[in-house]
Amino acid sequence: MLTNYLTVNLHGEDEQVIQKSRFIGHVARTETEEEALQFIQKIKAEHAAATHNCSAYMIGEHDLIQKANDDGEPSGTAGVPILEVLKKQKLKDTTVVVTRYFGGIKLGAGGLIRAYSSTASLTLATTGIVRRQLMDGFAVSVEYPLLGKLENALRQSEYALEGIDYQEKVIFTVYAETEDAKRFVEWMVDLTNDQAHIETLDSKYIDIPHS
Repeated sequence: MLTNYLTVNLHGEDEQVIQKSRFIGHVARTETEEEALQFIQKIKAEHAAATHNCSAYMIGEHDLIQKANDDGEPSGTAGVPILEVLKKQKLKDTTVVVTRYFGGIKLGAGGLIRAYSSTASLTLATTGIVRRQLMDGFAVSVEYPLLGKLENALRQSEYALEGIDYQEKVIFTVYAETEDAKRFVEWMVDLTNDQAHIETLDSKYIDIPHS
């Protein structure tokens, strides 16, 4: 299992007009090929009147599933350029569909490649890239007088505060990168004067914004 990898936010959309043709990019995070195909079919249904709905996707931690579809455009001018954008940005579990409404001006092979790749890049930038980091989880329980101090410290830290549960005690759900787990526990002990009860939770992937 990878400790981290790059992917997209859950979904996004953007568009541009090139030589009177309207190019609309659609992006979704898809963790299986079935999800990728469902997303593609959804966009095709929404844009059934479009001239083309070209697509590409990369699935799996080792990129074992890679597919591209030109959907009627000249071979290699649409799906593959979109796929190359995904590869260049090293994105996993990502599907891109670029819808084209033909504007009457032919772009030629080079123009099509540039149009589809630039629309894919534009839409990915709009959607946003995240780093999915495998992190260790902790449930930190404290008495209410420590609530404000602990919450402020966690929100200003590099750790991922996922939630606060207000029960008999306040329970903070926090995630730390594996190499920082020991340091996190020591910090909690020091910050609370050893007044915190700390339980470990299952590790999971946490989305971290990636510039």
